[in-house]
Amino acid sequence: MRANRLIHEKSPYLLQHARNPVDWYPWGEEAFARARRENKPIFLSVGYSTCHWCHVMARESFESAAVAKVLNQHFVPVKVDREERPDVDKVYMTYVQATTGGGGWPMSVWLTPDLKPFFGGTYFPPEDKWGQPGFITVLKRVADAWSDDRDRIIAAADGAIDHLRQATNVAPDPAVELERELLDQAYRQITSSYDARYGGFGGAPKFPRPSVPDFLLRYHARTGTRDALDMTLHTLRQMAGGGIHDHLGGGFHRYSVDERWHVPHFEKMLYDQAQLACTYLDAYQITHEPFYAGVARDILDYVQRDMTGEHGQFYSAEDADSGIPGNPDEHAEGAFYVWEAAEIAAILGDRLADIFSFHYGIGQNGNVRDDPHGEFQRKNILHTARAVAETAARFGKDADDADDAARLLAAARGKLLARRDERPRPHLDDKTITAWNGLMISAFARACQVLDDQRYLETARTAAGFIRDRLYDEPLGVLLRRYRRGEAAIDGYLDDYAFLIQGLLDLYEASFEINHLTWAITLQKKQTELFQDKRAGGYFSTTGGDKTVLLRMKDDYDGAEPAANSVAALNLLRLARMTDTVTFQGQAERTLQAFARQLTRAPHAMPRMMAAFDYHLDTPKQIIIAGDPEAADTQRLLREVHARFIPNKILMLADGGNGQNELARHFAFIESIHCIDGKATAYVCENNVCKLPTTDPDQLAERLEARQ
Repeated sequence: MRANRLIHEKSPYLLQHARNPVDWYPWGEEAFARARRENKPIFLSVGYSTCHWCHVMARESFESAAVAKVLNQHFVPVKVDREERPDVDKVYMTYVQATTGGGGWPMSVWLTPDLKPFFGGTYFPPEDKWGQPGFITVLKRVADAWSDDRDRIIAAADGAIDHLRQATNVAPDPAVELERELLDQAYRQITSSYDARYGGFGGAPKFPRPSVPDFLLRYHARTGTRDALDMTLHTLRQMAGGGIHDHLGGGFHRYSVDERWHVPHFEKMLYDQAQLACTYLDAYQITHEPFYAGVARDILDYVQRDMTGEHGQFYSAEDADSGIPGNPDEHAEGAFYVWEAAEIAAILGDRLADIFSFHYGIGQNGNVRDDPHGEFQRKNILHTARAVAETAARFGKDADDADDAARLLAAARGKLLARRDERPRPHLDDKTITAWNGLMISAFARACQVLDDQRYLETARTAAGFIRDRLYDEPLGVLLRRYRRGEAAIDGYLDDYAFLIQGLLDLYEASFEINHLTWAITLQKKQTELFQDKRAGGYFSTTGGDKTVLLRMKDDYDGAEPAANSVAALNLLRLARMTDTVTFQGQAERTLQAFARQLTRAPHAMPRMMAAFDYHLDTPKQIIIAGDPEAADTQRLLREVHARFIPNKILMLADGGNGQNELARHFAFIESIHCIDGKATAYVCENNVCKLPTTDPDQLAERLEARQ
C-alpha cells in the first residue's frame, strides 16, 4: 500500500496509519489550508498506539478502500496522537463529552475548516449494528448535511465553541472560601461509591485512579480514620490479586472491564505504573507489610526490564493486542497474556499445574465469565483465586507450608514467563513523554527511600539526566514533550513541567544532589512565566502560542493522570517550604483559590488537589539532616524518616559543603544547621523553628511519631 503523509512522522500511532488508503494529514496548516481552499469539513481522528478499539476501527474502517473513498472525497482526514498532542485532544474530547455524554478513544470529530467541531463520537462500527449507524453511513450523512445546510452547521459550531469556552472557564469566586471541612466532604463523597466486596470506587469498568487512594491515605494520616486506610488496603490487595495485575511479568494493565478487577483491557501505560508504585510504597510505609513492598518492586522491576530505553529513558506503553501464538499475523487483545489449561499442564507437569491452577483460578474451559465478543473462549486470565496458605493446605503433600507453596508458585511463574516470552510481544510505544517520565522518576526516587535500594535511585537519576540532555533547551529554559529515535519535538505542556518538577523534588529528597532542586526551581519559574493565568490564578494547560488550539483550558479532574494544576499546587507548597519563598506560597494559594468553586461542588473529582489543600492546611515538618549523605550514621537517621508515612514534610540535607551553600542561597535558615560532635544530626522544624537536634535515631523516631 502506498504511504500517505504520516510516513514522515515520529509518532508510533501515526505511523500505524501511514499505509492506510485514507489520505491522512497530520495536525497542521497543510491540512487546514486545503480544507479552507476546498471548503471541506475536516474529519479528525484521535487515538494512541496501544489502544485496542483504535486498532479495531483501523482494521474495520481506515484500512478499507470503500471507507477511504468516502473519506477522501468529502473530507480532509487528520490524525492526532493524543499522547503527543493532549492540547488538541482535550478541546475536542470536551466537546464530545458535552454533546454525547461519553468519551474515549478512538475519538472521531468533524470540524469546520476553521477547526470548530460540529459533530462527534468515539468508535463507529463499519456497518450499522449495536444500535449505532455504521461509519460509512455517518460519513455520508455528515457530507450531505454539510452540502445542504452548511450555514446552520457553521453557526452551530460557533455556538459550541462559545459554550465550551464559558463552561471550561476556571476562575476564583470571591464568595467561596476553602474550609477544612472540605476534606471531610471529599472523604464522604469518595467513600459513598466504595465497593466493599471487590474494592475500588464505582462499578465496572474500574480504573485504578491512584489519586483517590493517595488522598485516602493522607486523610487517614491527618484524622486517624481507620476506614480510610482499610478501604485503600482492601482495594490495593484486590487489584494486585486480579487479572488487571500481570502476575508473571509485573505491572498493571490500564483498567478492568468488570467489577472484580479480573478481565482487563490489556494495555500497560507508564503513568499507571508510576502512580501505582507510589501508592503501594505508601501502603508499605503505613503497614510495614511485605506484600505492599513486593507489589511495588514488581511494578518497578517490570518498568526497568520492559519499558526502559538504552539511555535510561522510560517508554510510554505496551499494547493491548498482540499476535496470536502460532499465527503472529493475526492479532487479538490479550493474546500475549492468556492461557489454556492444557498449555499450563504441558509446561509445568500435571502436579505443579494442579497447584498453580488452584491458586490462580485456572479452569479447563477458561475462567472468563462475561465474554460478549467471544474473545476469551477456553482462555484463562491469571488472578489470585486463593491465598497461598489455602493452596498449601490443599496440597499439603507437595507444599508443606505457605513458604513452600510460595516457592513452588514462584518456580511455576518463572517457567510460564519464559514460555510467554517466546510469544509475539505486544507493540511497544517507544516514545518518551516528559510528563510521564517525571511521574516515573518520582516512583523510583521514592522506592529508593522506602525500600532502601540504591538501584532505584540510579534509575531515577539516569532518567532525569536523559530529560535534561534530550528534552530540555537550556538556553531558552524550556522543555520539549516528546523524544523518539533521535528527535525531540513539541513544546512542553503544563503537565510536562509540573510532573517533572515533582520528580525532581522527589529525586532531590532521595539523593540530596542539589542540581535536582535547583533545576526544579528554574523550571517552576519558567512554568509560571509560560502558563500562569495572571488574572484568575492557576495555570493553563498550554502556552497559548498555537492558535490552531481554539481553547486555552485548565484541567479540573484528577483522572488516570492527575490534573497538572493539582500537581503544580503541591509542588509550589513544597518549594515554598524548601526555599522560604513567599512567591511560591502565594502562587500555590492562588491556584487553590482558582479551583475553589469546583472543589466545593465536587471535591472528589480532584483528590490530588485536595491533597495539596491538606498540605496547605498543615504545618509541614522541615526535616533536615546534617551530615555526609554516604556516611552510615546519616543513613541510620534517614532510615527512621523513610520508615514512616509523613506526607506533609520536606526533607533536606546540610552537607557542610556546596549543597548546603546552594540551599542557603534560597533558604538562609539552613546556614545554622550543623553536625554535633562530628556526628550526623537530625533537626525537626516547623516554620524554621527547630526542636533540639539529635544524633540518636531512637530520639528522632520519637519526634517523628509525636508529630502524627
